[in-house]
Amino acid sequence: MERVFITGASSGIGAALALYFARRGAQLGLVGRRRDALEALVAQLPGESHRVYVLDVRDRPALHAAAADFLSAGPVDVVIASAGISVGTLTEELEDFEVFRAIYQTNVLATVASFEPFVASMRARGRGRLVGISSVAGVRGLPGAGAYCSSKAAVRAYCESLRVELHGSGVKVVTISPGFIRTPMTARNPYRMPFLMPVEEFARLAVQHIDRGTASVVIPWQMGVVAKLLRMVPAAVYDRFAAGRKRKPRQGE
Repeated sequence: MERVFITGASSGIGAALALYFARRGAQLGLVGRRRDALEALVAQLPGESHRVYVLDVRDRPALHAAAADFLSAGPVDVVIASAGISVGTLTEELEDFEVFRAIYQTNVLATVASFEPFVASMRARGRGRLVGISSVAGVRGLPGAGAYCSSKAAVRAYCESLRVELHGSGVKVVTISPGFIRTPMTARNPYRMPFLMPVEEFARLAVQHIDRGTASVVIPWQMGVVAKLLRMVPAAVYDRFAAGRKRKPRQGE
């Protein structure tokens, strides 16, 4: 039986991936902060052996304890670090420093902490998948999104480093960069979201790439084209374009 450990499983991308894996017979370890949301998710899932871990992924000891418990029941095939925070920040607003901290702890450091407990056993078996969720937003900086954009760029670079470290071991590191996916997180965005994709379709495509061990992929593919073009735009041109874009709302806005 395939065994999959997913953080950020309470809603959005994490919940959609959990549902997809469960439907093909996987046993899941589901991590999230909201017990009610996790229990509601488990009630929808086929199978009866899923494990629920209610914790904040910023709590590294609690996350490691959950991983140890899931590992105690058998080898783990896939680990997906999908927990994330997306909220606007402004450097000039001094209280936003704590928001920066929370975003980095959740989006970056918790990705590392999610993978740590599983690497040794996957190496020993010579197989496994470690899946990091980056974002197209990590390609270039956007106004009001300094914390989010830079954290997702960090996830991409970290996963690439880890992929190189594990090259030849049989363990695949997969970086998935979503574009605009229809989730509660994107529902708060006040700007146009081209190529907006249903989260169920995203999950189907993401699992295909996880199975293949794809090194890095943007979903949907149209946003991958946009990302490549954005990398080529000179800074002076990009700055004029991006400065006129609506910024990501801060907490409470």
